[in-house]
Amino acid sequence: MTSLAGVSNAVAKTYLIVIEQMRFNPPVLTVHRGDRVMWVNKDLFSHTASAMSKAFDSREIAPNASWTYVARETGSYPYLCTLHVTMRGTVIVQ
Repeated sequence: MTSLAGVSNAVAKTYLIVIEQMRFNPPVLTVHRGDRVMWVNKDLFSHTASAMSKAFDSREIAPNASWTYVARETGSYPYLCTLHVTMRGTVIVQ
């Protein structure tokens, strides 16, 4: 019999942010360290998800494409689309 002492039961989750109608939905998302955040572009134009702190940068996400970020450090990460700077969101990592 193998002991599982010290093994965490926590399983990373994947959260979805949909890019549509020139918006990030949801605009604010709270996740935990190790979780994945996937941006899916359902818009007609390319967009980016670029953290203002430079913590992550998707580069251009083409229409009908996606990009995934694994949250490694706790904090609040405001981000924007560098191609359409009025598009903004925040990922909070706990």
